[in-house]
Amino acid sequence: MPELTTHDLVALLPRLRRFAHSLTGNADDASDLVQAAVERALKAMASLDADARLDAWMFRIIRNLWIDGMRRRRSEGRHETIEDWSHLSDVDGRTATETRLTARKAAEAMGRLAQDQQEILRRVCVDGQSYKDAARDLDIPIGTVMSRLSRARLRLLSELGLSSETLTKEPRP
Repeated sequence: MPELTTHDLVALLPRLRRFAHSLTGNADDASDLVQAAVERALKAMASLDADARLDAWMFRIIRNLWIDGMRRRRSEGRHETIEDWSHLSDVDGRTATETRLTARKAAEAMGRLAQDQQEILRRVCVDGQSYKDAARDLDIPIGTVMSRLSRARLRLLSELGLSSETLTKEPRP
């Protein structure tokens, strides 16, 4: 049975925070999500299979906590305060509105993707995982990662009214 060490957990924190931020879109909520995941992992460490990868397990915990939170928020409704929008006080209203609308449209389009495509986009495009690491963590072939990512990007571009020429190719190890 693997032993969770402080070093293992500390080494994972930056990746966990990036992943949580990609889900929540907010640094504070991401920190809360990572903290909850670490607490849950420490409580359930005895149930971790000896062959399991700690990072894949932690990503799964974060994703499951986020999904649970989304379900809970849907049933509670959306609550916003004036402080949530205070960052817009020094911003050109037109630019801020266009940016918000574009971000909202992209998030909605991503939400309409198949779950497996959303997961690949988050891991590779947001978390910065290599294709190889994403394939290993999800236990799928690297070719499947590449095809899902390609389909997801093309669908997002289509829904956003953009052409495939706007994609920049980044080499992944």
